[in-house]
Amino acid sequence: MFVRQMSREECEGVVAAGDLARLACCRDGQPYIVPITYANSGRRLYCFSLPGQKIDWMRSNPKVSLQIDQIANNRQWRSVVVTGRYRELPAAQGRHHERIHAWSLLEKKPNWWEPGGLKPVPQEISGASAHIFFCVEMDEMTGRAAFAG
Repeated sequence: MFVRQMSREECEGVVAAGDLARLACCRDGQPYIVPITYANSGRRLYCFSLPGQKIDWMRSNPKVSLQIDQIANNRQWRSVVVTGRYRELPAAQGRHHERIHAWSLLEKKPNWWEPGGLKPVPQEISGASAHIFFCVEMDEMTGRAAFAG
């Protein structure tokens, strides 16, 4: 097996073709990583979540990373790491248009709401929706590809 660096264009292709990433954030020196569905639009990755640990952590430290993979088998894969900044899209602060844009992109993905919307314990039923739309503004992108030799 050989591993090589991917070009910027190849990295962008992996990000554009994908919809599931591993989102990493950090607070007080402790890393945390979770799967999340995303939709790509230019230099932004749009995401959805309910309130919880990742949102709390990203609010306190907006620097995040995402890993996006395309895996054919254990000897043939491509992996991209994106670094960027968390930015919430609250409806009340003039982000309505971008929030609707995020929703319109995400709803094209199958089961787009599940990673961010399902919790392992029963949730209270509320009259108000607590859902949070956010984006990761991409700063850097690097990738590696493996192939059989």
